[in-house]
Amino acid sequence: MTDLYSETHSRSLNDPEGFWGEVAEGISWSKKWDKVLDSSGAPFYRWFTGGELNTCYNALDRHVEGGRGDQAALIYDSPVTGGGTVKTYSYSQLLDEVATFAGVLAAAGVAKGDRVIIYMPMVPEAAIAMLACARLGAIHSVVFGGFAANELAVRIDDAKPTAIVSATCGIEINRVIEYLPLLNEAIDLASHKPDACIILKRPEADGSLQEGRDIDWAEAMKTATPHDCVPVAATDPLYILYTSGTTGEPKGVVRDNGGHAVALNWTMKAVYGMEPGDVFWSASDVGWVVGHSYIVYAPLLNGCTTILYEGKPVGTPDPGAFWRVISEHKVRAMFTAPTAFRAIKRDDPNAELLKKYDLSAFETLFLAGERTDPDTLHWAEDHLGVPVIDHWWQTETGWAIASNCMGLTQFPVKPGSPTKAVPGWDVQVLDDDCNPVATGDIGAICCKLPLPPGTLPTLWNADERYKQAYLEEYPGFYKTADAGYIDEEGYLYIMARTDDIINVAGHRLSTGGMEEVLASHPDVAECAVLGVADDLKGQLPVGFLVLKSGVERNDADIVKEVVAMVREKIGPVAAFKLAAVIQRLPKTRSGKILRGTIQKIADNEDYKMPATIDDPAILDEIETALERIGLARARK
Repeated sequence: MTDLYSETHSRSLNDPEGFWGEVAEGISWSKKWDKVLDSSGAPFYRWFTGGELNTCYNALDRHVEGGRGDQAALIYDSPVTGGGTVKTYSYSQLLDEVATFAGVLAAAGVAKGDRVIIYMPMVPEAAIAMLACARLGAIHSVVFGGFAANELAVRIDDAKPTAIVSATCGIEINRVIEYLPLLNEAIDLASHKPDACIILKRPEADGSLQEGRDIDWAEAMKTATPHDCVPVAATDPLYILYTSGTTGEPKGVVRDNGGHAVALNWTMKAVYGMEPGDVFWSASDVGWVVGHSYIVYAPLLNGCTTILYEGKPVGTPDPGAFWRVISEHKVRAMFTAPTAFRAIKRDDPNAELLKKYDLSAFETLFLAGERTDPDTLHWAEDHLGVPVIDHWWQTETGWAIASNCMGLTQFPVKPGSPTKAVPGWDVQVLDDDCNPVATGDIGAICCKLPLPPGTLPTLWNADERYKQAYLEEYPGFYKTADAGYIDEEGYLYIMARTDDIINVAGHRLSTGGMEEVLASHPDVAECAVLGVADDLKGQLPVGFLVLKSGVERNDADIVKEVVAMVREKIGPVAAFKLAAVIQRLPKTRSGKILRGTIQKIADNEDYKMPATIDDPAILDEIETALERIGLARARK
């Protein structure tokens, strides 16, 4: 007997127009589409051509009209403001705020098709600004609050916004980051100048507004006329989200209105098992794709309650922060990055703080953003007693490529695997000649075209770059730039980025596989393995270890043990002999380890300081660690 997942997945590939046409009935349309899938411009595929809708209407108005006006739509929880803040917006209240702010934007000259850059901290007004843009048919581009001025300037020049929405500051645990100096510098650097900047004043930093350009958010809201929803074509852009490109220049990933609303609404039930009214928490930031998809849009499209959390997994105030939020707001499912749980595990290895909270409403933990190492997976399973679901997707895709679909068929968890391809995705593992590899062999993970709704149709003003970056190397496929394999049961394993497959004396080895071994050591909280250039073997793997809190053993002993473990579990072929203990790994603000930057330092190559790095000083520690293990390189 076929299970629900297999039936759904099979139909989605064999009859995509029938499948997605039915799914699209879950969204309100002001004009029905002429064609579900338009292949006329292949490899540029478009979904629901001829259709018209408004994403904000689907996220707010229709729920109020359907009787959900009094239900909580958004809960703002901030442990970093003075004394802590918790504020709940019902669907009716959130709709009023969004419609009014849409009026503020319209009064500032923003109209359908215009771009608006949102440079905000994790406050409700960030989500309100996004939804207000969607209400007007304007295209928002959220830039992570506190991004360096030159990086913001590059995005201003690419998106050419009519207006910028910002705040006086963001708050990072125990420090305030003033945004206005960064914003002013970025506008000075940029060739394009916005007509207006709308600034939210926060008590932690007042900031002086510029006469003639800046508008006080609170003052403007007092006199604004609420704005109705503006219908847009399903194929019109909803937002641009910049992601780092290999050239160092950002790529503007485009998301359309129709396919995005259809796919994200469907995923809340199919992937996450959520029903309208359930409380869903994505512990991410609105500056990242996870924040767009699963803090703002998907939960609201589905009539759920979403949580916007301005805090960290540890330090706000302790490693029990997540448990408090889950308990206090009766969270049913949570989505975060594995690095957050590694930080909690490092500071509270036995989860003592968990005992203080009632997590009886909590049913599922979803992890994504990087590979979930088995040790972290088991730690979370053992202490939470709920399914821990590793799932895999990318900024470009907007939603999960592979997952254990909790609303379809729940499969047994295999540590290290995000389970199987989600319906809509035809995932294949290919060799360099674009041929499928044998079951169990590592290759390039690619997705057969057309991609499902809600994925990127192109890059902003860069169709050729889109084709070169994603479509040319494997004709007929989208290149994920991840490497891995599919086992005999159809489970997918993401081992590394394709440039993280290292070649040691002719053997193709996965750094992800070595990281799994290192992470299983009882004293290791988190780790990274990368390949560095070697004259004899081509490349050699080098490990970096961050130890759990309270470990007082000799570093050299721990290094010897992990070297022996790799030799035992992967074999001498791995040539794993070098590792260093460090205090912290260099990461992006979303928690991804900057392996490429570490590798460039180790290989004495030029590198650009990543705009997303959380603390540039950590790179000095990497250099010192390399010297310690005999790989001293001169920093360029």
